[in-house]
Amino acid sequence: TLQWETLGRQFVEYEQVAPFLIPEEQQRRLLDFLPLFLKAWEQSAGVIVFPNIQLLASEVSKLLTKEIKRNLNGKPAEEARLALEQLLQQKGEAENGHLLLKSVYLLSQTDLRTVWNIIGSGLPAALMQCLYLFFTFPLKKTSDDGETSEDDTQTQEMLVKIMLNMYREEQGVQELLAADKLQSLIIATASLWDQCSHSWKVPTGRVLRTISKAQTKNSIVYLQAVDCIKIAIQNLFKLADTLPACDVCEAASIVLCFVKDSYPISSALLTEFENNDGYQLLLKILLRCEGLQQNEGDPYLDEILDMLTCLTTCGKTELKVSGNIVHPQLPHFNFEQTRSSGMTVKNLQAFQVLQSIFQKSNDQHLCGRILAAIGTIWAWDTVNFFLLEWTLQPISQFTDIIHFKPHPVQVQFFRLVESIVLDLSYVPHEILKKVQYLIKENIVPFCTLTALRCLLSMTKKDLLFSDIFRDSGLLGLLLALLRKQAKILRKSGGTPLPGLEEGTEKELNAVMLKMVAALTMGSVRNTVVLKDYGMVPYIKIFLDDECYRSATLSILEQLSVINYEEYMSIIIGALCSSTQGELHLKVDLLKSLLRILESPKSHSAFRTCSGFNGLLSLLSDMEGALQDPPSGLWTAVGQNCILELVFYTLQGITAALHLDPVNSNFFQRNGLFEKMAEDLGSLGCFWTQGEWQIPLSLEKTRTFAEFLDAAFCSSEPFPVWLKNCIWILNFLDHMVKGTLHLESYFKERKPEMGETSRDDQEGPQAQEEHPSYASFSCRWEMGDCAIVHPGAVCVMVRLLPKLYKEGHSQLSQEIQCALVDHIQSLVKSEKSRQMMCGSGLLSTIITSCQDAFRNESHPLHLPLTRVFEKLASQAIEPDVLR
Repeated sequence: TLQWETLGRQFVEYEQVAPFLIPEEQQRRLLDFLPLFLKAWEQSAGVIVFPNIQLLASEVSKLLTKEIKRNLNGKPAEEARLALEQLLQQKGEAENGHLLLKSVYLLSQTDLRTVWNIIGSGLPAALMQCLYLFFTFPLKKTSDDGETSEDDTQTQEMLVKIMLNMYREEQGVQELLAADKLQSLIIATASLWDQCSHSWKVPTGRVLRTISKAQTKNSIVYLQAVDCIKIAIQNLFKLADTLPACDVCEAASIVLCFVKDSYPISSALLTEFENNDGYQLLLKILLRCEGLQQNEGDPYLDEILDMLTCLTTCGKTELKVSGNIVHPQLPHFNFEQTRSSGMTVKNLQAFQVLQSIFQKSNDQHLCGRILAAIGTIWAWDTVNFFLLEWTLQPISQFTDIIHFKPHPVQVQFFRLVESIVLDLSYVPHEILKKVQYLIKENIVPFCTLTALRCLLSMTKKDLLFSDIFRDSGLLGLLLALLRKQAKILRKSGGTPLPGLEEGTEKELNAVMLKMVAALTMGSVRNTVVLKDYGMVPYIKIFLDDECYRSATLSILEQLSVINYEEYMSIIIGALCSSTQGELHLKVDLLKSLLRILESPKSHSAFRTCSGFNGLLSLLSDMEGALQDPPSGLWTAVGQNCILELVFYTLQGITAALHLDPVNSNFFQRNGLFEKMAEDLGSLGCFWTQGEWQIPLSLEKTRTFAEFLDAAFCSSEPFPVWLKNCIWILNFLDHMVKGTLHLESYFKERKPEMGETSRDDQEGPQAQEEHPSYASFSCRWEMGDCAIVHPGAVCVMVRLLPKLYKEGHSQLSQEIQCALVDHIQSLVKSEKSRQMMCGSGLLSTIITSCQDAFRNESHPLHLPLTRVFEKLASQAIEPDVLR
């Protein structure tokens, strides 16, 4: 602070004596003062505390202006350029030009009033003359390594920063016009770009863009009076034939800036641009940008495209169009509500350049930028889509040629088409007809695939599209194509023919199936069309391939709406005909079955189509699957996959029995619970090899809940066989309570195109973790829950003696006791015991656990006797009691 106060007093003294000094002495004293000023600035971290800063700025700027003019006066251009270089560069402490430049540079960054004082000194015009010479006349002399020296770079940065600070103000632009060099510099950029100073190209562009944004009415009149834009366009036409495309873009972007930025003030420069073939120039330049690398030509290519996009809204009058809205339309679409006072298209000439580029070019980057520009124009005002499509029809015309474009452009284009429906809520019937024709012709499979994905997304938006695409013939077309592909698959016996079922072709089949699934979803009429086409036998063929399966099942599930028996026949038949190793096919079929069984109307069809026997046959086919260690076919399958199939099989049976007395009676009467117990007991985790060992005296006893916590939640080692047994008993427990079909232990996995089939990629180590164990013990402690399916209790009792493993006698006895205690808790209440009437539980206990009954020292003797006594008290099975 003290330093700044001292400097302030010194400058006041200078002001007082300056009027009485000769000019040379004034200059000397000011130049002596500036080093002190710069030193104070450096020591105060760039903070200037100087009361007379505006006056100082004015004095220093005037002196710098004077020195520049002195060095320019009467010299030829190249000599003047060299003199300016020597004036402004740092050549030692005695060089005053650099001192003045650095001082003005610092002062120009303080505040607006200080900048105004600098502008009033005449410096804007002087520096424009400097910039013109630096840009137009390259200096041959460089540093030893051929690069611009560090001093040159610092000088350039200061000079450019001063100009940017001055020219962003309207006053700065007004002062600039006095130099009569602005139009000369603009024209020079358009004619001498290949001959100018390379190091001054970017700085000159920055300065001119800053001036462009600060244009005034006077500056526009000035540029128009000297035909600046006209001459620049003429010169750019010449450069466009000779210069590299990226260089032409850089030069043209400067001229276009003045055209675009001036429009809010006056349309004069835009009119001059249009009258002198400006749009043809841009089209020529942009088409020359084909084949540039992704980043080559940027940011100037993108800048031109952005400005051209903005010019589409520059026009004197609103476009008047009256389109014919084709119906049907989405319920919430209202064309009158799309009208707004936003940025609407008024300049079709500018848009035609964008349209022509897309039509004439196959360059990925260029076409992608055009599509992005169209999306931007739509985003400005939704009415722009209609203004353009009802006049120039860009999207409609692009659809005819989109298959010639690179794949990423095709994807981007169909996303744009999709947005018409998803964002504008408008159904473009004419465009959709062309897209459908593109699918029918299938000239480029990838394009067909992308188009179909677009229509699929629309179909999922509203049921209206189910009617539109049926009436347009798309549904019939897809069914015919799928019939053809199904015949090929059937002929190959499930083995893809070389070249027919790979890559895009296979993806296309998958998307066609998804499209048919979407069209039939919620549309009974479309489902009837599919059935009337005789497609059901062909659709079934796609079940075997995992990438087709989800959509195929969705189609078949829609079929169930009109014919449950046909659906059940197909699914049960597919389950029974599947091979042992096709676990994931079975799981997917069972999940589909579960979705349909949610409707009680389907239960009868399930029973009459041998659904119960079909599901139990799945368990039979898994004999030995849960052995530890696994053997044979099961060595290549993770045990978690096997548990998953057991779970969904039991879920399906439970769902079919749920609140259905007829099915429950059928299952009980035909001894299917006994069959289930037999099949579960042969899975490999239960003991099947003879008598129990002599019972042991248990060292410790745990409840079933404690047992489960120890098995799944603690670090205590538990054998795999026991964990598998516990899971199956858990499934049965929920079946007893009628809630198994509501449970979910396994994560949903949906294979996508391009992924290896799960059956192929999962080996013995693929599935190490068991299903989710969340709140497992809590589920077992529900205690006095009502028994819904008493036959499942019998299954648990039949499995009781099989909870055994050689080498694990203590653990086996303990788990058996825990299970008996749990069964005892299930029949604790009178209501539960009544539910067990006619279930055959007493007979099951006697026949399955004879050893425990006969041997009073057996650990299970007492708990089994208690269960027996509770049931016997109800006299539920008189014959057994006798």
